[in-house]
Amino acid sequence: MNLIRTSLLNGISVVVKMFTLLGINKILALYVGPSGYAALGQLQNALTMITTLSSGAVNTGVTKYTAEYIDEPGKQHAVWKTATTLAVAGSLIVGVAVAVFSNELSSYFFKTDVYGSVFIWVAISLFFFTFNALLLAIINGKKDVKTLVIANIAGSFFSLIVTGFLTWFFGLYGALVSLGIYQALAFVTTVFLCRTSAWFRVDYFFGRLDKTVAINLSKFAAMALTTAACVPLAQILIRNHLISNFGVEYAGYWEAMWRLSSAYLLLVTTTLGVYYLPRLSELVGYDAVVKEVSEGYKFILPVAITCCIVVYFLRDFVIQVLFTEQFLPMRDLFAFQLIGDVMKIGSWILAYVMLGKAMYKLYIVTEIVFAVSFYGFVLLFTRWHGFQGVVEGYAFNYLLYWIVMFVCIAVALKRNASGADESPNKRSQ
Repeated sequence: MNLIRTSLLNGISVVVKMFTLLGINKILALYVGPSGYAALGQLQNALTMITTLSSGAVNTGVTKYTAEYIDEPGKQHAVWKTATTLAVAGSLIVGVAVAVFSNELSSYFFKTDVYGSVFIWVAISLFFFTFNALLLAIINGKKDVKTLVIANIAGSFFSLIVTGFLTWFFGLYGALVSLGIYQALAFVTTVFLCRTSAWFRVDYFFGRLDKTVAINLSKFAAMALTTAACVPLAQILIRNHLISNFGVEYAGYWEAMWRLSSAYLLLVTTTLGVYYLPRLSELVGYDAVVKEVSEGYKFILPVAITCCIVVYFLRDFVIQVLFTEQFLPMRDLFAFQLIGDVMKIGSWILAYVMLGKAMYKLYIVTEIVFAVSFYGFVLLFTRWHGFQGVVEGYAFNYLLYWIVMFVCIAVALKRNASGADESPNKRSQ
């Protein structure tokens, strides 16, 4: 399946997810307001870290190796068994820890222990959340885009129904609980969709842990854990900085802008995950990878630029329709947020080469460096230009990241190509 066809098919689920996300944003804007958005952002960052730890942080590796071993079912099963073992152990250990320290987690993320029970709900749903993500990773690696699309659509409807219902009746508390449990509920739908697939058999998922596979997956675990630690922590520090210097409402405006940005870029970001990662995992040779990256820039980047231009000119309409008048101060964030989004997508097209080719050392170093620099640039730009500096720092950080990605990926690919071309005789000399 090529990039354009995958993007069009994936576009169906993206449109549905986009509308459900926008619907959720409207519900949250009406019932929790800007300060509630700040709390939801804190929980989202916490969930990113918790769910990555519970899965063993191997889902990206599962997608890669499922795609890479597409003609070797035995190797695929070894990957799935190892990933399942890690997921069972991870979800149980992390779930118990989250339940035991629920009040402490609430105090850290919300500055109050009132929401401790939210983390109890997260702990209860963690096992199902983790296995839903694992199944989706396998479906992605199998390149079964139709099933993935249906599963994602079902997940979108679950999120809208659960969030709408709980927020309507319980306000901010209900919104927080819904964020913690809705993906676990989607597990039922995913299992139902997979039940007739030839690969969906219990004995393919449970068995002896393969040490070689575990070592290979550990590279992706290291990358995922780095992202799960660095990105949310940077966002938490930035949010705390905004609360301290501008007030909790302004932290909510930034969170609303961030969520809106994620929504309108869904087509681009999901295409990278659904098409690019499995595709790059299959490719061998410098020329093949460069050609695929070039195709990405011809198709994905123009789509991202178009989305950003449309959103910018409709920004007042977007705020009025998708949020409320309380969120009008976020209008000042659009220009540099959208510029930063273009920079992000441009850099991610290259960054996915690191994932597809398991360049874990480069990935870990760049994630840490640019998470730190993101926070640092936000501190610097907000000191110079006030609240708008939060998006100026974001845009500048991704501009630098894009430049670094271009240089590092080009060097790494050329080095690998020269190593592959070197004959055994030359290596012995």
